[in-house]
Amino acid sequence: MAKIGLNNPAQTMALGERLAPLLVAGDVIVLNGDLGAGKTTFTKGVAKGLGIQRVIKSPTFTIIREYLDGRLPLYHMDVYRLEAGGGEDLGLEEYFEGDGISVVEWAEFVADELPSEYLAITFNRCDQAGEEVRSVTLEPHGGHFEQVVKELVEHE
Repeated sequence: MAKIGLNNPAQTMALGERLAPLLVAGDVIVLNGDLGAGKTTFTKGVAKGLGIQRVIKSPTFTIIREYLDGRLPLYHMDVYRLEAGGGEDLGLEEYFEGDGISVVEWAEFVADELPSEYLAITFNRCDQAGEEVRSVTLEPHGGHFEQVVKELVEHE
């Protein structure tokens, strides 16, 4: 587990951009944090790092947005609306075991669908004097993600 401090949205996006080259097809990133904590901003950075040119929008109402024009496809999921269930009906395993990177917001609502190896990233707001300060915790699940976190933190 590792913690990183972020002082503004640009640093949040830069963290995602630095993570992207370390990712491979089938990787699953789980984002935790309150509304406005930086999850979508981080995902924009991952997309930029993958070479995706399209505008990244929160998938709140669509559940899954697919971006196919980068080094690897990016599947951005917001499963908050599945609070009452239904994740098993979406075929999430096809995304998780597929050819792209899956970024999942509110993953606790589909915890049973997650693969055994993934990277959990938790965003905590610590706003100070009008600054958008964040503390980010990186929790790897599996050897691949332990190496990813190690490389990411070494270049911090």
